[in-house]
Amino acid sequence: MSGISERLPAIQQSLADAGLDGWLFICFQQNDPISLAFCGLDGKGLVSRRHYYFVPRQGAPRKLVHRLETWMLDHLPGEKAEYLRWQELERALPVLLAGATRIAAQVDPGIGLPTVSRLDVGTADFLRGQGLELVSSAELVQQFAATWSPEQLESHRRAAVHLRDIVHQAFEEVGNALRDGRAIDEYTVQQWIMQRFDANGLTTHAPPIVGVNAHSADPHYEPTAKANSPIRQGDFLLIDLWAREKAAGSIFADITWCGVCASEPTAQQQEIFAIVRDARDAAVEFIERRYPDRVVRGFEVDDACRKVIDDAGYGEYFFHRTGHSIDTSDHGQGANIDDLETHDTRPLIEGTGFSIEPGIYLPDEFGVRLEINVALTSEGVEVTGGERQMKLLRLL
Repeated sequence: MSGISERLPAIQQSLADAGLDGWLFICFQQNDPISLAFCGLDGKGLVSRRHYYFVPRQGAPRKLVHRLETWMLDHLPGEKAEYLRWQELERALPVLLAGATRIAAQVDPGIGLPTVSRLDVGTADFLRGQGLELVSSAELVQQFAATWSPEQLESHRRAAVHLRDIVHQAFEEVGNALRDGRAIDEYTVQQWIMQRFDANGLTTHAPPIVGVNAHSADPHYEPTAKANSPIRQGDFLLIDLWAREKAAGSIFADITWCGVCASEPTAQQQEIFAIVRDARDAAVEFIERRYPDRVVRGFEVDDACRKVIDDAGYGEYFFHRTGHSIDTSDHGQGANIDDLETHDTRPLIEGTGFSIEPGIYLPDEFGVRLEINVALTSEGVEVTGGERQMKLLRLL
């Protein structure tokens, strides 16, 4: 994401379009990753005092910094004021926001979007007490933090192809080991994938999920060197992997495939796979029918996907959202495909990408998740990576 300096004219135009008088950013420790990122302070080890940056709809931005760290926002445009005592802060904040009545901030109504709701209740109460209306910055965040440049789109496409190739190679490696009678386990496969990431110029924030049988029914299972299971003939195997190119600003890809360590799946495995596959494709088809001529909102896609699983009688076994935003973080700042954990009303907009990953998880048996990535471009809806899994892989 480019910082405020590079996008100031565009941000101010969007504020004007939304009828907002400005956008307030508050940088304090790690409380608000959005403010830290926009103000170019993400990754900075020490932001120990509260610093404020206000972008008005017109004119130069304004800064309010603590005297202990007066330099903290010097890299950003705008005039600077300082405070030391809390009494000075109470007097300086209204001055910082002078002339504004309706501002964007990192808030969201009720128990809405936790990735956006970062403003502490005390500051929110103080600002409202000054007569300010606080409006959720969620759509602004998506517009300026979650959209991809053409170069970033290409980085995502390359990463998606690498992941597709690596996941096929990983399943092939398991099949070869089983046919040769070699011992193999979840952790070994996980570490093999990590080596392939490095060899292909990829990086990730956490190792992939490799889960057999009941472990595949745990969406956040993590095999380790000390806690993992062997992979044997007859097992069900799920592999979920995510990575991006190592260059700064590259976009993640994130996919999940499933297979059976057998020549054919069981009837139950085939049934569950087909339901999840159809739910995934229903989500994509829903977006394709409406984009770009009609607004498509995250919760609506979740509903379309979830209906297939509900109608098949397995709704209680699909217990996470259908998908998440993707950008320079695997879980990005854009609209999620979600009407379960949150009611995400943000529109899916051009230049963003997200996962579609329905699943059915049968406790103590197995779980199927089929994850793909979708990019919305000027040309339409693109499922990246070049391939959707249409049938269970047979490893023997």
